[in-house]
Parts: sequence; structure tokens; C-alpha cells
Amino acid sequence: MTCVTMCINGEAVTEDIEDRTLLVDFLRVRRRLTGTHVGCDTSQCGACVVHVDGEAIKSCAMLAVQCEGREVTTIEGLAEGENLHAMQKAFHECHALQCGFCTPGMILSALDMVRRHGAALDEATIRHELEGNICRCTGYENIVKAIRQGAQEISA
Repeated sequence: MTCVTMCINGEAVTEDIEDRTLLVDFLRVRRRLTGTHVGCDTSQCGACVVHVDGEAIKSCAMLAVQCEGREVTTIEGLAEGENLHAMQKAFHECHALQCGFCTPGMILSALDMVRRHGAALDEATIRHELEGNICRCTGYENIVKAIRQGAQEISA
């Protein structure tokens, strides 16, 4: 067991965990943050995307002990009370979800795109950046629209 301290969604957390514990399992099982999904266990689908120190990572491919002293943000950490984050609103307004399984990972990936590219995200860039996220329901038309709308609102 290793004692790990990290900040999750603005809250300091210290726990003893097995060295082999994946970040996704730590978040879902130990912290009960079930918005982070396990879709493939091979880092192919993007359902497990969270931010570590502001960058999108696939939490099924990272050990929780690697987050020692780091800042982790999950989908639960985006909204402020009942007020959705601009990207969450955009996904809702653009009907960019159906079953919702991929949505948390898509939103966190989208926010990383905005961080790196700003409001200038074009359709080709968004589609290229989404290659690591799989949606089995919506196609990607509304997801692309939502990311463009969210990027504009965030950058305004």
C-alpha cells in the first residue's frame, strides 16, 4: 500500500491504495465519482478521460499513484452547483448525446482542445482530435457542433 495525496475536483484527498490501482478505479470505486466511465480498458474509447493538472488523460492508462501531488478534475468537478459548465451546456443545447456513456470523456477532451487551440477550432481539427474518443450513438455531427459552440462561449 502507498499513501497518495492529490486534489480531486478542488478537494484534497489522502488515501492508502495498492500501487497497481488504476486512476479510473480509484475515482469510481474509492471516491464514488462514477461520471468517469470504463469503456474498453485499453485506452481506445476515451470514456475515462479526466484532466490531470489541466491536461486530458485516459484514466484507465494511468496509475492513481502517478497523481501524487497533482490536480485531478472529473466531469463532476466542472459544474458549479446547478450551473453547468459552458461545454456541458453546449452538449445539452446541441443534442450531442444520446445514451450519455461517452459524454463525460467527450466534454473533458473538448475542454482540452479549447485549452490548446482556443476558439479557432475548426471542424477538421475537432474531428482529428476526437480520434481517441468513441461514440456509438450520435454519429459525431452534434458533438462537433457542441464543441465549436462551447469553444466560442468559453473564449468569449
